[in-house]
Order: sequence, then structure tokens, then C-alpha cells
Amino acid sequence: MTSNNWYTKPNLVIEPLYDRWYAWSHLISPATAAMNIVGRHLKIMTSYIQSPQIHAAAVQNPKMLGGPFMDYKRPRVEDIKELKAATIEKQARLIQFADAIKELDEMLKKYAKGYALETLYEKVPEILRGYVELTYDLNNNPSFRFFEALLYHSEFYNKAAQSIALWITDNDERPFCLSTARLDEPNVLHLNVPLDHSGIDALSRMKREGGSIDEIATKLGIKEEDRALFDTFFTQESQPTYKKYEGPYARMRYFGHACILIETKDISILVDPLISYYGYQSSVNHFSDIDLPDVIDYVLITHNHQDHILFETLLPLRHKVKNIVVPRSTTGALQDPNLKMVFNQVGFKNVIEIDDMEEIAFENCVVKGIPFTGEHSDLNIQSKACFHIAVGDFKFLFVADSRIVESKLYEHVHKIIGDVDVIFLGMECDGAPLTWLYGPLLTEELARDKDQSRRLSGSNYERGIHLMNIFHPKEAYVYAMGQEPWLEFISTVRYTDESNPIIQSNLLVEECSKRGIIAERLYGEKEILYSFKDKEAVEEAAAAEVAQ
Repeated sequence: MTSNNWYTKPNLVIEPLYDRWYAWSHLISPATAAMNIVGRHLKIMTSYIQSPQIHAAAVQNPKMLGGPFMDYKRPRVEDIKELKAATIEKQARLIQFADAIKELDEMLKKYAKGYALETLYEKVPEILRGYVELTYDLNNNPSFRFFEALLYHSEFYNKAAQSIALWITDNDERPFCLSTARLDEPNVLHLNVPLDHSGIDALSRMKREGGSIDEIATKLGIKEEDRALFDTFFTQESQPTYKKYEGPYARMRYFGHACILIETKDISILVDPLISYYGYQSSVNHFSDIDLPDVIDYVLITHNHQDHILFETLLPLRHKVKNIVVPRSTTGALQDPNLKMVFNQVGFKNVIEIDDMEEIAFENCVVKGIPFTGEHSDLNIQSKACFHIAVGDFKFLFVADSRIVESKLYEHVHKIIGDVDVIFLGMECDGAPLTWLYGPLLTEELARDKDQSRRLSGSNYERGIHLMNIFHPKEAYVYAMGQEPWLEFISTVRYTDESNPIIQSNLLVEECSKRGIIAERLYGEKEILYSFKDKEAVEEAAAAEVAQ
């Protein structure tokens, strides 16, 4: 096992965990982690302990997909009791922190009546003092903001709660990850290493580069009793070598959901990396991680939802990503954690923030942040951005899940960026209600009719066609629909021909086709080569014109 010709198996999962729950961005930021521990994890565990039979029945009902129900093949009540007790003990301070947030909110509603807030600081719960600023909006509605950077340097950033689970998969079947904790299983190896651990990078490199099992075992602190299982995660069969794209075009590859790779001979840009990462047989043709470059120049993140920021994909890519671009947010609002801080804490040190209409230029490419509206249940969230990518004179517009609630906004944008060649638009136009994702952050109950009206929804036909009218694309692709089978554990989407998002996206594709716009709802994989003017060729032509 000391030789350097061992490779991680192509279907090895490196699953990120927090308190044995699937780790997503809201479990990294201390304030949102506290609220999710109390408002999601403890609630679900308590419910399961009280009525495991209800959970067992619910997960068999397709209409209950994505609900707060634990999904196990056999009863695990005693295990969940142990996990709940351990959570209450280990996360006692974060639980107090979450209770204090609710207390602070109640205090402001009671005492903040439009007068100066300075005297109310003495009423802030002790555990929060020095970490919050009290504010009004212009209509005298009271609120507060966190000094989020300070929280990461406090006792409330519980890095010890982070871990990874290693296991081999051979299919796409997994429980909904936000409602089912990862318990001990015979073939799952749990390692108490934080998500920024360098051993994760070393293990990930071994998928292509190979290495010594003994060395990686030492780096990850594998116990002697776990070594036999750990050794089963490796093979001496190497993966196919990635062949770098060297052609004269811009190559677009669709990897499923909202993940698009743009490559030229000089640069590679990966948008929202949620990838079918594992090498097993599938009924759906698709690209996987073996189709990614050895070096990714820029990763672009459109927004802070768990189907666009997936650490299970991102952490194994960390060692090859030169830069990661995230929407800027400095609100300090509970519902809007700063993404640069989140990525820094999980080991990405090369994080660039981008604001609306701000540019990043490199080689013959310019990336511009574009306003993103809707899909966040009308919450004041700034950590979201669409992206305009110009490769030479060829222009892509990635609108992600933006709901075009006001077409005038994009008319203003069009005056600046002009027409585009290709549009990618998400059309999951029904969406879950606000509480499905943000419920744990609420400090008081939201009436059901209000909750149902505030959806995590993208554009329907009526909204989406505005983009075609404004930007006059030559091609339009519906994506980010969550349809691929490897997405179900994170998205819980199961469409039929009668599903509204399918009907609405069909209407858009049909209308685009009538207008002579190449259009398709993407699924599985897609590759297209686009011709563009190379920067050097443009400069040479300009020089020749001047000379004449």
C-alpha cells in the first residue's frame, strides 16, 4: 500500500457533514447554523423519536418528498435519541444563541418604536452583546445585523462539528439530505476532520494523480480498526486522462442542473458546480468529473441555495480551482450570510466577490455580475447574481433561477451590455414555500397563506419571454430544473408532462423555435462549440487597419 499507483475509486463519495447532518452553507455561518440546529435538526429528531411510523409512511409518499421526514431502511429511534442528546450537549451554546436571537427580535418589537435605539443595547441578550447592531429601516421598522466576521472568531463557530463520511455508491438513490441525518452504517467511514482539512485535497487528487494509501491514511488520521474499510476505497486502475480543449472555439458543456463549463484554449469557467461526480452506470448520458479540466480558472456561484452550492462537489474540486467568484453581500442579515466568509472557512482562499454590473477581466474574457431578482421568497438577500460572460465577441447570459419580476430592470441592463448570443434560464416556476428553506430562521410563525404565496420560484413562460424580447438571443436553454436523477437527494424534484414547470418551459421553447431561436430544455448532457473572435486576432486586425 506504500506504492504511489493507488487511485481513489471513481464512485467514492466524500460527504460533508455537520453534527452528522448534510453540510450546506447555512451550517457554516454561525448564526444560520444555530437557527438550523434548533429549527430544523432538533425538531426533526424530536418528531422522529415521537412517531417513527409517520416518517416511514411519509417517505413512501411522492407528495411528501422534501418534507421534514427521516428516511431509513429500518427503525433508528435509539440512534436518533443518542444523536439528539449529543447535539444538545455539544451545541449548548449555539442553542442558547438561537434562543437569544428570538429574544432579541421580541425585545425590538416591544421597545423599538421609532425613538433612538442606543438605550436598548442594554436589553440585548448577553450572549449576543457586541455581535449585533440595532437598526431601523426608513419606515422605522426595527431590525438588527450581525458583525459576522466576529462570529467566525468566537466560540459560536463550532468547527469541531464538521466531519466527512467516506463511502462507495453505485446508484443515485439517497434520502433527502436536509431531513435525514447520516448515522453509522457498516460500509461508511466517518472521519472527524473539518471541511478545510488538507487531507480532503490530497484524497481528491488521488482520483487522477494516484498516490500512497499509507500516506493518505496517515494524513487523514485513519484508525487501525478502520484501515481495512479505508483500503477498499482505492484501486490501481487509473482514470482516463483529461484532454485539454485546444480548439479555436468556445466550448460549452452542460453537466446537469445549472452546471455549465465554458472552455477555450486559454481559460475554463465553471458555473454552479453540481456534478454527477461518481463513475457508475446510469440510465442518463452525462458528463462527470473526469470531463473537467485539471485546472479550473474560475468557478462562478450564482446564489446561496443548496442546489447551487454543493460542498460534496466543490470540496473535491478545491485543489484545482484557481478562483471562485461569489455575489457580494455585507448586510449582516441573518438570512443573507456572507459567501466569501463561508467559502474561506471551508478552505477556499481565492474567493472574489462581485457586485451588480461589476466586471472581472482576464485573457480574452470578461465576467460581469447582473442583477438577480426573485426566487428568494421576497427576503432581502443580496448574495445572488446572474452572470454575463463575454468570450471575445461572443456573449453568454446565465440567469440561473432569477424570476423576471420587473422586465424594466433588464431593459436597463440591456442598454449597458446589449444583445447576447446565448441565454440560460431556470424555469422551476412553482418552487417551495418560504419556510421549506428559510423556516428555521424565522422568529415567529408565518401564516400558511402568506407562506404559500412567497415561493422559491423561478420564471414561468410569461416572465421568461421578457428576456427573449429584450436580449434577442440566437439560442435559449432552459436549465436548473433539478430533473437529473443525481439531483433528487438535494432537490426532490419529480416532474411529469403535466407539471407546471414542464408546461411553462415547453411554451418558452416552442415560442423561441417559432422565432428562429434555437431552444431546448437541457437534460443530462450537452456540448456545443461556439465561434468567437480571438483577442489576438482582433488586435492584429486593428493594428493592420491602423497601418493602412
